[in-house]
Amino acid sequence: MDGPSLPRHREIEQALRARIADLKPGDPLPSDAALCREFGVSRMTARNAVGRLAEEGLIAREPGRGSFVAVPLSHRRANSLMSFSEEMRRQGRAPRSRLVRREQRPARPHEVRDLRLRDGEPVVALVRIRLADDLPIALEAVALHGRCAAAVMHADLETGSLHETLRGGGFVPARGRATITAGTASADDAHLLDVAPGTPLLVERRVIVDQRGRPLESTESRYPADRYALDVDFEVEAGRERAARGRRHG
Repeated sequence: MDGPSLPRHREIEQALRARIADLKPGDPLPSDAALCREFGVSRMTARNAVGRLAEEGLIAREPGRGSFVAVPLSHRRANSLMSFSEEMRRQGRAPRSRLVRREQRPARPHEVRDLRLRDGEPVVALVRIRLADDLPIALEAVALHGRCAAAVMHADLETGSLHETLRGGGFVPARGRATITAGTASADDAHLLDVAPGTPLLVERRVIVDQRGRPLESTESRYPADRYALDVDFEVEAGRERAARGRRHG
């Protein structure tokens, strides 16, 4: 006997998954009307199938234009930070950077605070566009403690990793703290990240200390929200407390 047949929206969904596997990000997909004709279903059924794939981030729907294969999101666990280059290589993507600016200048007020400097002390300031497979993933503004200048000022920071460069100079990024907020793309952000002004951004501000506990790096990274995501592991507080009480009384 034949097994139970799939609901029609699941049938369309599976057919689209198979097609997406052979397409590239940005390639167009059939319209709702085309899916209705192809599968002999109602517009609502076609929309349900496409909607499920859009929720998973496989399809990008643009009003008035249609549906397209979405750019895959880059993911990082929020409680861990590896270098961008290593992160992208683990995802099977080719990382590189475009160096917008590199200079030594007096620290700005928030950098004085983050790096525990005196007013007027110098920092090494870097602005880079971080790319994966030539797609801009982040606009990164870094301020490094001035003691890093010899290691960083002439290093290859377009094909090489900043953290690998720092480690090579004896400055080992060890731990840090980050704050994640939402923002929108300014005109400069839009130009550098190749997005529209006002595009939603994920903004990460972090401070990293070295192996001796000395502040090393103050960084702001601005990610287009449809190209990057943070995965969070967590415990439910009440459940953790009950489990702890159970261990104490066990």
